[in-house]
Amino acid sequence: MSNRTRLVGLIAGTALAITTVAPAAAQPTEYPRNETLYTSGTQWGPPGSWNPIQDWGYAMGTLGLVYEPLFNYDPLTNEYIPWLAESGEWTGDLEYTITLRDGITWADGAPLTAADVVFTIGLGQRPGVPYSGLWDFIESVDAEGDLTAIVTFSEPQHAEWSNFLYNRAILPTHLWGERSDDEIMGANENPVGSGPYQYLTHDQGRMVWEKRDGWWGTEALGLDPKPTYIVDIVNGSNNVALGLVLQGGLDMSNNFLPGVATLVDGGYGISTFYPEPPYMMSSNTAWLATNNTKPPLDDPTFRKALATSIDTDTIVNVVYGNIVKKASPTGLLPPWEMYVDQAVVDELGFSYDPAAAATMLDEAGYVDADGDGWRDNLDGSPIALEIIVPNGWTDWMESIRVISESAKAVGINVETAFPDYGARTEAIQNGTFDLAIVNDKQLSNTPWTYYQYIFRLPIEEVMSNENYGRYENEEAWALVQELSQTPVDDTETIKAITSQLQAIHLADLPLTPLWYNGMWSQVSDAVWTNWPSADGNQYLPTTWRGFWQMGGIRMLDALEPVVAE
Repeated sequence: MSNRTRLVGLIAGTALAITTVAPAAAQPTEYPRNETLYTSGTQWGPPGSWNPIQDWGYAMGTLGLVYEPLFNYDPLTNEYIPWLAESGEWTGDLEYTITLRDGITWADGAPLTAADVVFTIGLGQRPGVPYSGLWDFIESVDAEGDLTAIVTFSEPQHAEWSNFLYNRAILPTHLWGERSDDEIMGANENPVGSGPYQYLTHDQGRMVWEKRDGWWGTEALGLDPKPTYIVDIVNGSNNVALGLVLQGGLDMSNNFLPGVATLVDGGYGISTFYPEPPYMMSSNTAWLATNNTKPPLDDPTFRKALATSIDTDTIVNVVYGNIVKKASPTGLLPPWEMYVDQAVVDELGFSYDPAAAATMLDEAGYVDADGDGWRDNLDGSPIALEIIVPNGWTDWMESIRVISESAKAVGINVETAFPDYGARTEAIQNGTFDLAIVNDKQLSNTPWTYYQYIFRLPIEEVMSNENYGRYENEEAWALVQELSQTPVDDTETIKAITSQLQAIHLADLPLTPLWYNGMWSQVSDAVWTNWPSADGNQYLPTTWRGFWQMGGIRMLDALEPVVAE
């Protein structure tokens, strides 16, 4: 029996059974294989936008391969890497000066200048642009010559500004300056950037980028991305992705794949960042979101009891097979461990203890008032909660079954539901849900992004991507603002502020941290080698949106073809 057949048999009993494998011949063959990098894991539908402003839907690589930010950020070393900017510094309490590298050009040959920086920042004043919040504290942005831009602030929002510096693409004013508001937020079907790759073609099942000549980074940074072509395959299903990885038709899969231990240890030429559990780096925190406007979820005691009832170890060990890590009660990702106040955790944290959860519920008055076997609200009405995740997200589907069983074991009636992705998103944004798993905020340069997500105010009719549970705490929100105004290198002040935020979070649990979702990455050595690893190149091994500017180009530079010709 072949390795491929054996693996299918081994994992057939997992949540995502492998029943069909797409043949390698179905993939494009018109590009030289030893010059082409095949990836998957970002696109779940046909590519339809090349606009880096659209956080929610641009084609993989639009930001990073084509359009570039002023800085890159390495979360493994906490280092800001000058990119389009040669330097950036606070030249006054309310003034930030950006100095661009000399000689950078756009792909059409036009020079990239400070006017492009001024234009891009100014777009935040346009309707619908996601970084419009910048203009709550920016007074002006001006160019001084071709290489210098000066940003003047009304108040120094250090954290939010530092996040902008590496997360937002600089755009060419000579191509975008005359666009209407609708066009600014449109598909941008002819992307012209400053990065090492350019648009070649796309269809319903793929996005193809081609390396371009004359990229400034080769001379200035000594970087030479090795693939001539990058073909990103639309992820129709995880089992198809698995088949392609096994056959060498997919070099990097950034999908969740079952049976990772078997993949790594079974002689298939497949590796992960860590050679043993948890195999994956941690990418984001998976929280249990509670609708804090609905009884009994509006009661912090009930929320703490619910959190204490959840058998997270079973989720980590059984559902995920140890490819994720259990979260700290604070939920702060591993790179932010320096900010965890262990004394606060010891006093206010939670852990799995069903007997303690039952006692908490009893003492708070959540008892079975009508004898039906389920606990009731304080007014005697039945508690009937529903927990949702998108249909098809098999790991999350299995996880909420564990949560439901855990809650039921202490008498809380929690049923699972699996709406389609759109219905689930509408429910959490509009506040019509009871319970949900969420993980929107990714690894970043500052824990400010994490606490902004938890405590965001004001509460609006639609909470588009923060504070889905509609938790209101003015003290916490004021601390988040204080955190944003703290320089990102002032570690001690950040620790002091985050300690207070942790105390509020753990006392009230508006969100319950459960596990750290993995940075799914399985790579094949069939065509390319020298991938990122814990023992080698320390780069983030992913093509996801928002991650290219955290070391992705350096990953491409380090790759080596297995066969040169």
